[in-house]
Amino acid sequence: MRPRLVHSQPTPRGAESAVRLQQASDVELLCALRRGEEAALDELIERKSRALLGLAHRVLGDREEARDVVQMAFVRIWEHRERFDERWSPNTWIYRITTNLAIDHLRARRSRERQQEPLQLHVLRQQEGGARRLLGDLREREVQAIFASLAGGLTEKQRVVFVLREIEGLSTVEIARILGCKESTVRNHLFNGRQVLQRALLERYPEYAPSSRRDETDGAEGDGA
Repeated sequence: MRPRLVHSQPTPRGAESAVRLQQASDVELLCALRRGEEAALDELIERKSRALLGLAHRVLGDREEARDVVQMAFVRIWEHRERFDERWSPNTWIYRITTNLAIDHLRARRSRERQQEPLQLHVLRQQEGGARRLLGDLREREVQAIFASLAGGLTEKQRVVFVLREIEGLSTVEIARILGCKESTVRNHLFNGRQVLQRALLERYPEYAPSSRRDETDGAEGDGA
């Protein structure tokens, strides 16, 4: 069976099962899926599609590619349903499958030299660190075009960590579980990604440098005149 993101109406015979699954927790839903209940997959698609499409779109920068990745994610979830352990967080398990597919997609795209990967840069909120303070000053309407030219310098893991942390708002612990790596590795990806963005932004768009830095540059040019 191939999962679909568009569903047909449940038959009267399956209506009772559908109601039961709608009231189930995520863990109960995945346990039902593990038992082979196809209606549980329909409910999971209904429940998780929006969030997964948002995640995949932010990582890939293309809605159609994101849709393909999410559809494949549900196929993988169904194929590997027996591997789910109720001791795990359902979202961690689902996000791991989806992000791994997104990373594979990014790598395949780069191998074909097809890099058109916009992200929503306005989510670089003003927090600690010069890169985030600097990028936080950008106006939202300018963000997508600017970031499209900057994102190519990030590795696949840096992009995914950035999206999960800055956009999805997940903790370092959660991201480490999703990616199957150490928390220190997540922090390194995030730090290095921000540094790449900061350098690229200053090089390509010096008008967004802090005013003090622009003044120093202007003064240096004036002295040399």
